[in-house]
Amino acid sequence: MFIPSVILVLIAGGILVLIFAVSFIEVKNRDLKAKLSDALHKKAEIGNFMSLFSQNLKSVDEIDNSMNMTARYVADLIEAQSICVFEVEGDFLKATGISGAFPPLHKSNQYVLTKPRYILETLKRDKIKIGEGLIGEVAASREFVFLEDPSKDPRLAETDSSIPINTLMAVPLVNDGKTAGVICAVNNRRSDKPFTAEQFSRLKFIASQVVLAQNIVHVYSDLSRQQRIDQELEFARSLQSSLLPKSFPPWGIFGVQAFSRSSKEVSGDFYDFVEIDENRLLIVVGDACGKGIPACMIMAMTRSFIRSNIEKFTTLKNLLRELNDNLFRDTDDERFITLACCVLDKKESTIEYARAGHTEMIIYVRKHTRSIFPDGSALGLLPSELSEFDTMCTNFTPGMAILLFTDGISEAMNPRGEEFGVERLTDSFMKLCVNAEAPESMIDKILDDVDTFKETATEQEDDQTLVIIKHV
Repeated sequence: MFIPSVILVLIAGGILVLIFAVSFIEVKNRDLKAKLSDALHKKAEIGNFMSLFSQNLKSVDEIDNSMNMTARYVADLIEAQSICVFEVEGDFLKATGISGAFPPLHKSNQYVLTKPRYILETLKRDKIKIGEGLIGEVAASREFVFLEDPSKDPRLAETDSSIPINTLMAVPLVNDGKTAGVICAVNNRRSDKPFTAEQFSRLKFIASQVVLAQNIVHVYSDLSRQQRIDQELEFARSLQSSLLPKSFPPWGIFGVQAFSRSSKEVSGDFYDFVEIDENRLLIVVGDACGKGIPACMIMAMTRSFIRSNIEKFTTLKNLLRELNDNLFRDTDDERFITLACCVLDKKESTIEYARAGHTEMIIYVRKHTRSIFPDGSALGLLPSELSEFDTMCTNFTPGMAILLFTDGISEAMNPRGEEFGVERLTDSFMKLCVNAEAPESMIDKILDDVDTFKETATEQEDDQTLVIIKHV
């Protein structure tokens, strides 16, 4: 009886070791996945930041405004009510970028409702000596500051502010081992509660990108006007090209191909694929008003907003409404963008579609085509209380295909002043669907049809983008 008992003990011990090993591997896998997800998220944040910043450098006269845009991006990223970016100038710190009213330096509520450039001019006159006050001490010591209850900090006790300071974070900006400035965040946009550790971590992470933005501004300031413009265009072109997805991620029954070509150095058209969750993928096609750098800047703002807010995605209607609020608030009256959005659900095999002033969606199903254009105004034109966005949803059946395009395709013109038109585009699309062409081939042949229609190799008048979604 003794030997079997020993064997049973050994077997039980082996099973326990095996269970422990499996559990350990699962924990390690979860940790690796979390680290990978965090790394990809940070990479996306850097891409969004640099896209928004670089596209804002549309003219030499607006370099200062690019730092305001930087402050605005950081405020949205960490969900702070106010952000101020300071830069070292001799023995002082001067404000170079502002988002929202900045309580530590506001002495009167007359500044609260003014535009960033006016607030900034006031703050530039009130320089901070390095080593004095909370912000000056951060520059001198290069130490992070995270105040959950600023009322207990003597450095802010005598601040005569028209806005209460409920919570505050300050991070030094360091370049090549030297203090380049300070970035300070005040008050949590989420609530009256203190900033969270996650928000503090995001501020520290993005600080290095703010330093890079400062360096770019310095470079631009040292170049001649023409050199700045040339470098701006080249930088914007290469950056924009790198931001367009090179391939479509495998997504159930859906096969997708996209292509965009610009009429100028940079484009106001764009497309993007953004994963909402493991079953849903957002496909976006946009066309900003105008061409060149101004249109490209609107495109970059739109892309950045979508990617930064996809984690709290609820519905297409809410996404378009929030995006409209953002653009209406931050762009000039003549600037807007049209958008087409599709949510592909590989679990349910459905597609949901909404548009904001964009060209229609063309659907091919059972040897017939239909044009679908739900109501929705262009983004940035009207306040959200005057804007409505309808959606449609349908099952994606075998043989079905969908075409999304920008008006640079349908409005391509031949020497006689005739437009290619939606009808010709629909006919071309239908023939390719009937022949069961692959999405890649369909893109190439539609572009060939457009170029043949133009008859001559004349200059392309507008940016052109195509996206084809097909049941595979």
